[in-house]
Amino acid sequence: MSNVTLSKVNKIYGSGRTGVHAVRDLDLAVPDGEFMALLGPSGCGKTSTLRMIVGLEPITSGDIRFGDLRVNDLEPRERNVAMAFETYALYPNFTVEENLAFPLEVRGVPPAERRRRARELAELLRITEILSAKPPVLSGGQQQRVSLGRALIREPAVFILDEVMSHLDAHLKFQMLFDLKRLHQELRRTMIYVTHDQVEALALADRVAVMSNAELQQVGDRNTLYNRPANMFVADFIGEPPTTFIPVERRDSAECARLHATGAELVFDVAAERIPDLDAHGGCEFMVGIRPQNLHLCDHGATIGGKIVINEYLGERSILSFVTGDVTLQALAPPDTRMAPGEHAGFSLDPRDVMIFDAETGALVT
Repeated sequence: MSNVTLSKVNKIYGSGRTGVHAVRDLDLAVPDGEFMALLGPSGCGKTSTLRMIVGLEPITSGDIRFGDLRVNDLEPRERNVAMAFETYALYPNFTVEENLAFPLEVRGVPPAERRRRARELAELLRITEILSAKPPVLSGGQQQRVSLGRALIREPAVFILDEVMSHLDAHLKFQMLFDLKRLHQELRRTMIYVTHDQVEALALADRVAVMSNAELQQVGDRNTLYNRPANMFVADFIGEPPTTFIPVERRDSAECARLHATGAELVFDVAAERIPDLDAHGGCEFMVGIRPQNLHLCDHGATIGGKIVINEYLGERSILSFVTGDVTLQALAPPDTRMAPGEHAGFSLDPRDVMIFDAETGALVT
């Protein structure tokens, strides 16, 4: 195993005015044995980061270290990194066992040892029954397991996974999430997983590094990212359905600190423990973030009300979209909720669940 450290890493494609700054001043530390996910939309810089770690792309500036070893100038084969791709890249004329053992054959490992290690890994991946089959007859999930096994058999210091589930259907993806988590718990290898899918990242990783526009936005576990997002981008990207953002102005009453929406007759009381952060920040204009999970349908004591526009039934839950003034919000409700478009609904909201962001920078205030 090995810890991976990136210090002020930059990647610029091209030069001059036409250059594209793909990764900007990236600082990231992945301890020994951690499962780290790089999460972000297309073009955010996560794949460029992965390729620099592996050695497939040169670093424009900065340092990458595996433990105490600076690897900037090392070739990929010298870094002891294994990589599993979005495409399985299996040899179609080899059996599964031959595909698994091929990296060991290249290294000159004796046939008996290759066979033993391939069969041990096949048991771990639960593919022993297909060792004599060839890739064209395998399902997508089976091919992905073989691809993972071929990377793992090298016993790498760092294991990189690049969008490895994007070709799998929902059922196979659920099974692969379980298998990958189990593999990491058994092997305790340093793993870096690149994905645009927040569900995959949160389900698998010990910590998630969220990237956007070539920059690292936040690193944290799922609870930190969900409950204390660093900025509006993280709050919007983490969580499903997405967060609703509402521009507000601070206009305190005699009893408490209050935020008034500028596009609707909505008033948000500020929890007492959060007022010092609001005072320290100063100013009157903010953005409020409301997660659908924190709005609760109620008959009495509603703090927010509006007219239902969509009741989206999803089996295990319903998503209620409603409007109040110029603002459209969403709330989760039990699957048997019978609310029709045009009906009025009331919702309760705990002041402690209101996220408050700087209106200009988008940074979390409290």
